[in-house]
Amino acid sequence: MAEVLERQTRDVQPAAPIQTDEPTRQEAIRRIERKRRFHLEVVVTIVAMIILVAIWASSEYHNAGGWPTNGFSQSSGIHDVWNYWIVYPIVGLGLLLGARAWSVYGQKPISESEIERELRHQAGKD
Repeated sequence: MAEVLERQTRDVQPAAPIQTDEPTRQEAIRRIERKRRFHLEVVVTIVAMIILVAIWASSEYHNAGGWPTNGFSQSSGIHDVWNYWIVYPIVGLGLLLGARAWSVYGQKPISESEIERELRHQAGKD
């Protein structure tokens, strides 16, 4: 066992730092910061949804006089029927979070070929 561990530690070499120019390094730092902010936004959104659902459940429990034994409806105040308005803010927050996720993880950096293609396109219009 010790022989296997020794062989594994010998084979593993520390990763050499990647040599990059300063603008590339700054762009990588900005992407990392965006991802970290997004993770915080996810946590805040989930906490907000939990609080919103708790408020909805307590108000509907009070308005309907108990748990929803007769289902859900668009009207409030019907005995044993809960209003399902909670669906709309949850779907809205989910869509906003999905759009934000796409803007953080879905967009790739602009490539040199895209810049050159756009410059050729602009030159053709002038």
